[in-house]
Amino acid sequence: MKRPEKRILLSYPHMNGSEEKFVKDAFESNWIAPLGPHVDAFERETADYCGVKGALALSSGSAALHLGLKLLGVGAGDIVFCPTLTFIASVAPVAYQNGSPVFIDSDEETWNMSPGALRRAFGDAEVTGAMPKAVIVAELYGQCPKMDEIRAICKQYGVPILEDAAEALGSEWQGEKCGSLTELGVLSYNGNKVITTSGGGMLLSNDLEALAKARFWATQAWDRAVWYEHTEIGYNYRLSNILAAIGRGQMTSLGERVARRRAIFTRYKTGLADVPEISFMPELAGSFSNRWLTAITIDPACGKSFMDVLNYLDSQNIESRPVWKPMHLQPVFAGKKYYAHKADDGVETEICGAQICGAQKTQRAQIKYSIESVSDKLFSTGLCLPSCSAMTDAEQDWVIECLRNAVRG
Repeated sequence: MKRPEKRILLSYPHMNGSEEKFVKDAFESNWIAPLGPHVDAFERETADYCGVKGALALSSGSAALHLGLKLLGVGAGDIVFCPTLTFIASVAPVAYQNGSPVFIDSDEETWNMSPGALRRAFGDAEVTGAMPKAVIVAELYGQCPKMDEIRAICKQYGVPILEDAAEALGSEWQGEKCGSLTELGVLSYNGNKVITTSGGGMLLSNDLEALAKARFWATQAWDRAVWYEHTEIGYNYRLSNILAAIGRGQMTSLGERVARRRAIFTRYKTGLADVPEISFMPELAGSFSNRWLTAITIDPACGKSFMDVLNYLDSQNIESRPVWKPMHLQPVFAGKKYYAHKADDGVETEICGAQICGAQKTQRAQIKYSIESVSDKLFSTGLCLPSCSAMTDAEQDWVIECLRNAVRG
């Protein structure tokens, strides 16, 4: 095949044409400033799609996560259990509230939060009395975690869950839409997501009173006196009517976009079936992933690292990206506690400055990487492939050919 002149990108906005109709209406009605009828409609339509009572359109998924934590009462010094294998936006809002994240490893079957590691973290918290105020659960690349187990653990300890479904619009767990699986859910409409508003997010809940409070905070906590009266500190977090109009147009093709991304994943898996050195992110039984990004791991035994493959793809005009670098390896979170999926009870160790904790701590050892840490292994072997719903079969064929050459060459 011939090397394409145009770069094959990881994921980019895919417009369907109907967005212009909604934006034109916003211009003609002069609803240009933040808020307006398209915001209201976008919230209703998203709530209906996700099967929740209400939705709050915001400037970003990060803003939604921040307000979600605030609704759950997270404040200075409060502990929040967080996934380690995720984008920093899942965790940074804990810092906004001056809270303290404790990181939980992934498991191999979902690449998402490990129920076993979460259970050990709660066990330690019960012993020390330092219980978390909340648990953040992310749905990596559109894949669901073991939600039944995670919800049961959190219910046992009476701790609420904030569901970070930023990457999972259109995904499902046992017939329930992601974003609706816990007390509060978050969506993102960033430019690289399944659908986009250019930038934006949504907070979802069945608690309409809580959403009303979040709406108040998101509009600078204005007390609605004739003058501007403020008894609390708020934020400028609302989505504009123009961007909501784009989102409404995008929603009309959400099902098609999810179907196309799943087809791209299947085509990769079929096209690379003869390359056993490449493994694909699994889909847990009972779940339905939107396959936002097709993610793979590369067997180190083939002699090629993920960076070798990434650099080769780059030389062939193909964009790829490593799996998220775990939060417990990030310099900004150095020294924070981390519970590995397979950590031996009775052993406390250090991985790149993060504490790996067991139920009973008796030893400490220094190691560069831990074979017990699933997220470390995924980061050291994982790669995300071009997955945009606008991607052509010819472009994907080129990626498949180059992947085979990169691993086997």
